[in-house]
Amino acid sequence: MGSSFVICDQEEGYAAALAAFLMQKKELAFQIRICTDADQAEEMEKDRPADILVITDACPRARRKKFHAGNIFVLTESEHTEVNPGETPLYRYQSGETLLGEILQNCGQELRTAGEIFLQKKKQSVRVIGVYSPVHRTGKTSYALRIGQKIGVSAHTLYLNMELYGGVGGHFPEEGSTIADALYYSRMEGKDLGWMLTGMVSHMGPLDYLLPARVSEDIKTVPAKDWEQLLRQILTEGMYEAVILDLDEGIQGVYGLLRMCTEIHVPVLQDRIGTSKMLQFEEELHLLGYDDVRKKLQKKESLR
Repeated sequence: MGSSFVICDQEEGYAAALAAFLMQKKELAFQIRICTDADQAEEMEKDRPADILVITDACPRARRKKFHAGNIFVLTESEHTEVNPGETPLYRYQSGETLLGEILQNCGQELRTAGEIFLQKKKQSVRVIGVYSPVHRTGKTSYALRIGQKIGVSAHTLYLNMELYGGVGGHFPEEGSTIADALYYSRMEGKDLGWMLTGMVSHMGPLDYLLPARVSEDIKTVPAKDWEQLLRQILTEGMYEAVILDLDEGIQGVYGLLRMCTEIHVPVLQDRIGTSKMLQFEEELHLLGYDDVRKKLQKKESLR
């Protein structure tokens, strides 16, 4: 049936935009309803109290005490607005990802575990596609984004750029959560990374993605076990049917991550230098005991 999510705001355009953003989140089982004043919200509550009520601070505090929603978030004009006990302030002038992230972080645990499932988690096996090449300038990131968007049309897909220099401001916008943020939450005990990702990801058509790290040092020193833990959490706690890993030779444990992939796409250049690098890469996999990785390699024509 899904969780009841009511947005009550006198600015109908704002409420509609927030509802449209939430409905893009395919993993969330929300039943979203919009109203423009407290009378309408009270009328809706007669049918069923909302699991989540997001209401404007233009509704007086005394009036808001009458609502019986499981979780009440108050849209505020100022970051310092006082709210009633049991309410959570929500500064309205933030990105949709930030707003949703705050909602998910502050929702009661009972909503997460109740039979009225708030977050639909996929139980089937996840397709993990590693995109990696020992040859530079092959259009690897363009290729990874292209196949991610293609797969995203029919399957809920996440793209992770794990390059030292992923090119924020090139393929990607300047603002948004990064792979470094995901690593931070992955390391925190008691945090459900699946929930956190829902509020962190941005969208490129049908594809969900996290920005590359803004500072290469943030990921150069990440231990291999932390990368593997992050991927395992996404696969077991997340909602994705496919994950695209845009991998870089500069991160620790890259061969271990390739081993966790179900398939590995390798953009190649059909020239003497590119061919020699590819042969060296395959020989190294054999020498280091990664023949299982070598068998999963799928050579793809470079986009360059």
